Amino acid sequence: MSTHALSDIAVLTGRSLRHILRSPDTIVTTAVLPVAIMLLFVYVLGGAVDTGGTSYVDFLLPGILLITVASGIAYTAYRVFLDVRGGIVDRLRSMPIAPGSVLWGHVLTSLVANAVSLGLVVGVAVIIGFRSGASVLAWAGVVGILMAYTLALTWVAVIAGLAAKTIDGASAFSYPLIFLPFVSSAFAPTDTMPGPVRWFAENQPVTSLVDAIRALLAQQPVGASVWIALAWCAGILVVAWLVAAAPFRRSGR
Repeated sequence: MSTHALSDIAVLTGRSLRHILRSPDTIVTTAVLPVAIMLLFVYVLGGAVDTGGTSYVDFLLPGILLITVASGIAYTAYRVFLDVRGGIVDRLRSMPIAPGSVLWGHVLTSLVANAVSLGLVVGVAVIIGFRSGASVLAWAGVVGILMAYTLALTWVAVIAGLAAKTIDGASAFSYPLIFLPFVSSAFAPTDTMPGPVRWFAENQPVTSLVDAIRALLAQQPVGASVWIALAWCAGILVVAWLVAAAPFRRSGR
């Protein structure tokens, strides 16, 4: 990537970040739903789930973090939609800037905003009892997985923002992504689920992500789950990026 392209991306990322700083409530709002779900499950439903002696908040947190990401990217789709409908995207594409830099500005802003939201959720988890003896390297692995997942889903959000006809439609795509962790190993062991549900839960991407993060935080061997998780993220990222960037490549700019 050329210096010119990096400069364009930096300028447009700064523009998008300034919008976030002017309305920091969006970051807080992103964290509200995951925190509410975490409190509900820990204090109301968690006692009914057998986690093999692991504290339920420790067991639950990886899934809550993935819900945080799914909730946060809805705002990316919303901001892309506003730029498209407001004519900002067309104006930027008519200028001599790097192809897709406007999209990368939104994507990098999403990574920053979601990182802050994830930090808020972890902070609340610590307050209600989450503890981990994971090493710095293990925490780096957790952060890497979460950022890879955020990057992949953000490009899906970009597609939704570009294609949506209404504001509600721009963010509605995130609802299935928020629901997906509920049918995974995030809230209960998959071996307690009936056959077809168990098969789906064990073979969908969220379970591998949850298992990898949970193992890292619990100082346990991650096995193949981390590679499966990263493969899912890479596959989603490549497909979503190709679809989202296609109109910009055709424009010749």
